[in-house]
Amino acid sequence: MGSTAVVVGGGIGGLAGAIGLRRIGWEVTVVERASLLDDAGAGISLAANGLRALDELGVGGAVRDASRGQYSGGTRTPHGGWLARMDGSALEKAVGTPIMGVPRSTLHRLLRDSLPAPSLLIGSEAVSVEQVDPGTVQVGFGATVLDADLVVAADGVGSRVRSRLFPDHPGPVHSGSTVLRAITEHAVDLRTDFELTWGRGAEFGHIAFLDGRAEWHAVLNLPAGTRFADPPAELRRRFHTWHDPIPALLDATRPEAVLHHDVNELRTPLSSYTAGRIALLGDAAHAMTPNLGQGACQALEDAVTLAAALGAGPTIDAALARYDAERRPRSQAVARAARQAGRMGQQLSHPLAVALRNTAMRLTPSRVATRMILRHHAWAPPHLN
Repeated sequence: MGSTAVVVGGGIGGLAGAIGLRRIGWEVTVVERASLLDDAGAGISLAANGLRALDELGVGGAVRDASRGQYSGGTRTPHGGWLARMDGSALEKAVGTPIMGVPRSTLHRLLRDSLPAPSLLIGSEAVSVEQVDPGTVQVGFGATVLDADLVVAADGVGSRVRSRLFPDHPGPVHSGSTVLRAITEHAVDLRTDFELTWGRGAEFGHIAFLDGRAEWHAVLNLPAGTRFADPPAELRRRFHTWHDPIPALLDATRPEAVLHHDVNELRTPLSSYTAGRIALLGDAAHAMTPNLGQGACQALEDAVTLAAALGAGPTIDAALARYDAERRPRSQAVARAARQAGRMGQQLSHPLAVALRNTAMRLTPSRVATRMILRHHAWAPPHLN
């Protein structure tokens, strides 16, 4: 009998982890408490590192076919002036691909379709994860208990498995921001593939999709738990003086399509991504702010790195130690960079600080900005056996 794993969590990271383990010959079961396997986000930008991970998992081509390359756009002021232009062609020349924009539901479906349906246990909450001996972990859900050689905890920023493994860790904290986002109901006339607009303590951005629709997001400096009785009306009030196409994007959105989530992060780094035969992956290990667009990409890196380590052996325990040693420094460095990007970007609210930031961005040569991006995108995946 081959090696067995249970993946707790059926999001992007969990599904990718399951695909990677199956590619090295493991028998995998995914346990997901939601009744439907569907990501809660609206859209996603995938950088070269995430796309390379998807290639190694065998789904990169399908994801690219469903995505739109981000060649044009950049960062603007609320009145429409440009702070920095995006050069997607230069990025493609440097790393082999532009950043690609795709609906999260599409990415989720493509990952889900790469797994056999019987391996996905939907509507099943893992109520217990216990290592019962050095080589066996038990996962209990409902009246069922599964024995496995390995458990992969991919249960998100509020990971219950992480809290059990590291009870003294403070857990996720509020970043100071909240995000509202949606996908437009119909195509919108857009002149760019991707934009961010920075005001004082506020950001509005969009990602254009293949079919002409777009994802938009609005990030605001607000206390945790803040909610609006009429989110679209509140956004129109806050952004009605901002440049086109922001009003058009809001007008093209059904009110019930707007999602609202606080932005939480794992600000205190974990001392390990593994405990015995349990490995943490994605947001469960290193939940970060979205300011670099690297959250999903880092989870995809985790998935490939974990599978490659286990495929290379020589033992599961040695592979888990290697996974932790390879993933923890890089993912935590990206998380720190994302936090700093947010503090210097959307979260800035003092007029003088905003003016200084804007001036610095206008004076930064595009080649320097491209080098800064490449620092996170230029990652080569290990090969799966």
